[in-house]
Amino acid sequence: MRSTKKIALGASLAILGLCSLATAQTTGQSVDWPTYTGDISGSKYKALDQINASNFSTLEVAWRFKTDNIGNRPEYKLEGTPLEVGGVVYATAGSRRAVVALDAQTGELLWVHGEKEGARGAAAPRQLSGRGPSYWSDGKKARILYVTPGYQLIALDAKNGQRIASFGNSGAVDLKADSDQVIKPDLTSGEIGWQSAPTVVGDRVLIGSAFREGFTPTSADNNKGTARAYDVRTGKKIWEFHTIPRKGEPGYESWMKGSAEHTGNTGIWTEMTADPQAGLVYLPVESPTSDFFGGTHPGNNLYANSLVAVDINSGKVKWFFQFIHHEIWDYDMSSAPLLMDITVGGKPIKAVAEPTKMGMLYVFDRLTGKPVWPIPEKTAPKGDVPGEWYAPTQPIPSKPAAYARTGVSEGDLIDFTPEMHRKALELVKDYKIGPIYTPPVVSKLPGPIATLGLGPANGGTNWPGGSFNPENHTVYVYACNSCLLPMGLVPPPPGMSDLPYVIGQAGQPVVMINAAGADQGADAPLARKVAPAGGGGSRRSLTVDGLPLIKPPYGTISAINLDPGVMDWQVAHGETPDYIRNSAALKGINLPRTGQTGFNIGTLLTKSLVIAGDASVTTTPDRPRGAMLRAYDQKTGREVGNVLMPAGQSGAPMTYLVNGKQYIIVAVSGGDYSGEYICYTLPSGG
Repeated sequence: MRSTKKIALGASLAILGLCSLATAQTTGQSVDWPTYTGDISGSKYKALDQINASNFSTLEVAWRFKTDNIGNRPEYKLEGTPLEVGGVVYATAGSRRAVVALDAQTGELLWVHGEKEGARGAAAPRQLSGRGPSYWSDGKKARILYVTPGYQLIALDAKNGQRIASFGNSGAVDLKADSDQVIKPDLTSGEIGWQSAPTVVGDRVLIGSAFREGFTPTSADNNKGTARAYDVRTGKKIWEFHTIPRKGEPGYESWMKGSAEHTGNTGIWTEMTADPQAGLVYLPVESPTSDFFGGTHPGNNLYANSLVAVDINSGKVKWFFQFIHHEIWDYDMSSAPLLMDITVGGKPIKAVAEPTKMGMLYVFDRLTGKPVWPIPEKTAPKGDVPGEWYAPTQPIPSKPAAYARTGVSEGDLIDFTPEMHRKALELVKDYKIGPIYTPPVVSKLPGPIATLGLGPANGGTNWPGGSFNPENHTVYVYACNSCLLPMGLVPPPPGMSDLPYVIGQAGQPVVMINAAGADQGADAPLARKVAPAGGGGSRRSLTVDGLPLIKPPYGTISAINLDPGVMDWQVAHGETPDYIRNSAALKGINLPRTGQTGFNIGTLLTKSLVIAGDASVTTTPDRPRGAMLRAYDQKTGREVGNVLMPAGQSGAPMTYLVNGKQYIIVAVSGGDYSGEYICYTLPSGG
């Protein structure tokens, strides 16, 4: 069942380029944001400067769009970044991932399109509003494309939100049925989907694949990841790339003991970018099943945890680089590749840079895949989990230096006072700590209870990715610098999983991720805790006097200049959280700004600013409870302005210019605050 409601649409859909930007800001013309990342190179950059350091703090709300009634209940996880083309904003919203079209200046609802997918939507591994739609136009016709929770590619008329009858089957392509693999166990409940925005390159629309969030799959024999290209006019599949090679395909031999046949996941769940001139698409590929135990698939496991450049027209591999051999930390490849032209040692290079959960930026020649700076293989720590296979080395960039913490050392532990540091040292005696790629352990009491990792799962840079300014050749990237994860393995309770080990801790319930209830709108994924057989004992809290075990800064924004390959600056991003600033244990201590722990912070670049919001709300004596949308000077990292938001940033911000006026939209949600798109602009006459 589907529905489209048209309200009104009086805006032209013509795309105006940046070449006339200076004129646009004085003559009332427009600058659009036509893709999820602003352009297909992933920059999240627009050379706008109407909103700048001198006036950012004067921003006012132009309009706001609450998503509560788009779907069957409020949503508290709004991760979208809208598009704007020709004076119309397009966004995904609500618990069923509807598409809405809004007037870019007033926020008036022009049309809404939604799909009710019943049982198929209820079983979807990636539900809720998703990250956004995509836009295509040939100058005469314009389409909005998006992927539903139930894994259908939908094409809509951008003018009225109606399905395009000539596309696929009456406007939809069933991405489960139209796959090279037979989806297990069936098309309704088979675990495969996608929550990201399609990438449109010319007349091609590119689709990835994603699986259930969470650490404990029911089986290692899951569905397999793919990337696909479709004709944007007809919906016909052009090619499909297998992230786990089939027998006879290059890379199959890297899955020892024939494990490519029975291993799943290895999806492409984040955004893809492309170089149309080179005819290449860049695919960031995630890890295989499962996140923390890989004994069922020994070997390096191509193309897992790789950046793969494929031909736009054929899907054939042109080059690849594997960031992690045999991944067992849930690092994934979470960020859109950043395509830029840089100059290194006087030599121009067409580059691609990949931010990572590991807090390291990998930089390559995007045409050949050759590293711009050496990425040597370094000896990796080896573990002792029975049945596991360990890669002897891992590639570590020689340049740029890591921009977030990698691994856990004693020097990373809380040190507000010597006594707190002593308590932290005592606490970690029950755990294993070490450099990056220190493997998980089998959890036991009294210890080691788990390996402590900074970066796995939610650390470093996650799905919002980074951004870059093509004028100064600099990458700007947020990182969670304190996302601590205990990685302990335990046997699963009977009937829970066919894996020999799942993530957990001795004597504690194991968290299993399940589909949500009987309706697609119900929260998903939901966690069900299952007590392990023979469990007992207790787990110690990873805090000291109620404060984080890891010392600040908890979250950072870094500026990395890719001509010399060095970090220009790094700042703590976000207010010091209330529970830390008001802690009795810190009374009398002059705290620096700590930044905030978060994994969903994306950066927006204008001509001179880096713009990003706080991850969570705080209260200070000079303002009400809320979160701040902050602006930093691109050259120095100095905060030059901020404006209040009612909740933390939960989707990457974007900007556009309509009739000579600049706007910024950011998604906020979380805690008890349901999803909302907020549009800011300067006061009239500002």
